[in-house]
Parts: sequence; C-alpha cells; structure tokens
Amino acid sequence: MSSIQNDGLFRTIVKTLSPFIPQVEKPKKKITLTNKLIWTGIAMLIYLVMGQVPLFGVNVDPATDPLAFARVIFAAQQRTLLELGIGPIVTAGLLMQLLKGSDILKLNFKDPNDRSLFTSATKIVTIIVIVAETLLYGVSVYGGATPSGYHLTILIAQLTAACIVVMYLDELVQKGWGLGSGISIFIMAGVAQAILWSLFNPIPIPNGVEPSGLIPFMITSGMEGHIGDSLLRSAPPAPVPNMPSIFAFGITGGILLLLVYVQGIHVDIPIVSTRYRGFTATYPIKLLYTSNIPVILASALMANALFIGQMVWINYNPNNDNPAFNLIAQYDAQSQNPTGGIFYYVTAPRSFEATVADPVRAIVYVLFLTTIVTIFGRLWVELGGLSAKSAAKNLLDADVQVPGFRRSESSVESLLNRYIPSVTIIGGVIIGLLASVSDLFSVFGTGIGLLLMVDILVNYYNLLVREQVDVHMPKLASLLGRT
Repeated sequence: MSSIQNDGLFRTIVKTLSPFIPQVEKPKKKITLTNKLIWTGIAMLIYLVMGQVPLFGVNVDPATDPLAFARVIFAAQQRTLLELGIGPIVTAGLLMQLLKGSDILKLNFKDPNDRSLFTSATKIVTIIVIVAETLLYGVSVYGGATPSGYHLTILIAQLTAACIVVMYLDELVQKGWGLGSGISIFIMAGVAQAILWSLFNPIPIPNGVEPSGLIPFMITSGMEGHIGDSLLRSAPPAPVPNMPSIFAFGITGGILLLLVYVQGIHVDIPIVSTRYRGFTATYPIKLLYTSNIPVILASALMANALFIGQMVWINYNPNNDNPAFNLIAQYDAQSQNPTGGIFYYVTAPRSFEATVADPVRAIVYVLFLTTIVTIFGRLWVELGGLSAKSAAKNLLDADVQVPGFRRSESSVESLLNRYIPSVTIIGGVIIGLLASVSDLFSVFGTGIGLLLMVDILVNYYNLLVREQVDVHMPKLASLLGRT
C-alpha cells in the first residue's frame, strides 16, 4: 500500500514541477543525418568553448585540484565554466537508472506517458544535484579564494548556469536534433583533447623551460642532441607526473588496439522473428557486456570519496597530526595529493617512476580497481535491466524467439544464463585490469578515459550504420529497431 502511495506522490510532484522547467522540443519532422551531425558538432563546439572561458572572480593555484583524477572522465576543465563538467548530470542520470532498475520507480516504459514522466523526473533530479554540487564545491574549494560572499555567490551562479547549459546541450542531442548522446560526445571530445594536448602542447612544464607536449619536446631535444631523453621523461630535481613520453605513447597505442579487439568479442545467439516469416538475425552478448557503466560508477564513487576526504583533511587534519584520520588519508600540503593512508593506496601512482618507487601501491591499486569495477558490473546487470531475465523478456516483447527453445521467458532465460553471468565477471576483470594498468604507465587520456572513448566510438559507428540503413532501407531499419 505504501509503495502505491509513494508512486502516486512521485507522479504528483513530477507533474507539478514539470511545467516550470523548459524542455527541448523534439523535431517535428525527420532530421537528416547531415543535419544531425551539424547539430552534434555545434553542441560539441559550444562545450569546448565553455572549457576555455575562465571563471570570473577566482584566483587559485592550478597545482591544487581536488578533481584532477576525474577531469577526463567528467570532461571537466579546472578554473573554467566546465569546472564540474558533466559530473552532476552523470550522477543524476545514474541515480535515476538505479531507481528504475531496482523497481523503486514503478514505470511502464511501453507507455509514452511514463517515458515522458521519467524524462521530466530525471531533469528535476539533475537540477537538484547541480545546485547541491555547485554549492558544496564552490564553498569548499573556492570559498577561501574569493574576497567576499558576494563574489562567492557570483562564482556559484556561474557554475550552476554552466551545468544547466550542459544539461540542455545534452538534451538537444538526445531529443533527436543530434546523433546519440551529448554526454558521450563531451567525454569523447575531452579524452581526444587530452591525447592531442599530450602530443602537441607547446607550453613549458611547471617550473621549467622544456615544452610539455611529446612532439615539441622531441623536436627541441633532437636539436640539442638528446633525443633519447624523450623515451622516459623526467625533470630534475623531481619527476613531473604525467609527462608525455615515447614509452607512454607506445603503451597508449597498444591499449587502444587491445580495447578495439576486446570490443569485438561476443557470443552470437541466433534469433528468428515470429512476425516476419524468414527473418533471421543474431543476438550478440558482448564480452564487455556492461559497457562502460561500471567504470563510470567506480570513478564517480572514488571521485566523491576522495573529494570529501580532501575537504575533511583541509578542515580537521591539515598538518597530518591526527593518527585516526592518517589511517584513512594523508595529503601533501602543496599539491593536496594523497601521501599515506587508505586513499593513497587506492589511487594510481600515474607514472612509471612512481610505480617503480612504490610497487606495493601499484599492486593494491590494480587489485582494488579491478575488484570494484567487477562488483559494480555485477550490480549493474541486476539493477540496470541487463539480467538474463530482463533480456529474455525484451526478446519476447520484440516478437523474436530462439530456434530450438520454447517461446517462454524461463526457457530463453536459462539459455542466456549460460553466458551473461560469466561475461559480466570476465568483462569486469578485463576492464578493471586495462584501466588500472594503463593508469600506472601514464597513458595519454588516462586508462579509464581510453576505455570510455573506444566504447563511445564503437557505439557511434553502430549508430552511423543504423542511420545509413534507415536512409536506404527504411523497412529493414524499422524491423531492426524492434529486435
């Protein structure tokens, strides 16, 4: 009885608030692929420009960055309008997906009204998360860098407005004006930008004169007769982390090739249509069955945990003299990077030199990230509607069946159970190992960033294929859409 009342209250609140929240209208007629690509490009261009517009009224040390480890994942740029990137939007979206997958929200997605209700609810939750995160981040990170409460208010207003603009850019793309998802485009652009910056950045390293980018450094060191210095770069008297080197570039290329190969591994289950006689196809179960969701979940969890840990340290243990808190984390006063405690061992060394200097930390990090990604993958299968039971129901609802098996959920579910639990665990271990080991060797764009970029590019390739089929063979595209 209480669940019915809660469902009614949820619907009432969403329907009451929805009229006050602007919506991006769906296109009234079909958008051509060319126009979709143009709108997607415009959204990405606006996002990239926002990442170059500095926040007004703040002045902080760029070496102090609480979100440095999550910048690529959240497509964020420090001290710009994209300070928080897509972080609040991703957090709200994952929260709503978990509520839906766990059946806390009783919604029937076959009903257009319920689909619209879920979309409106997601936007409301996103705005709430944006306001909460901008307030927390603004006060905690920039509170001491603003001369007055008035300036802090302006700062928080900038962060909030920027996040809302990003939310609408994502909605513009998802509503059919663009192609795919705006969030995916922004992540992909952020990772690609990081890789290009690692290769071509001409700006000198901190407290040095040599260029940061690998190509400019190779040119200058070659002219001086020290081209070998670019193999494993370090800057005396202490190594600068994440300096692009030939070694890191080779590891990056190898990881990319390996990711593309692993993305193509799948088990094909034959299916036939019960509506269209003679139509046969395959239902692929990919080795990376849960895609990049477990990586995003694990990254979001670690980002929030480390951020909260830094805030507690700044306020209650800035001198690392609290024995109890030191067990959790100790930080360097200048860079605010972990130097001890649990947080130190669950964050990546992020350089070959640091890995060699502390191999125990590297091993613990690899084991931790692999374990947590695998656990999140298993949970997401159950809560995200990817279980064998859900997949069997979706196949039958699409009017297809597996040859040789009765047309019943239990029969198809038993077949899918042979594969889905196994690929979930194996895929989680592979993703965790690739991401963690990549981070140890300072790959361009970070290991998790490369995972996300490759997955997004594969998905966009599939989207472009479907768009081409839709243009040239609309009846076949309609049928494929049902299966």
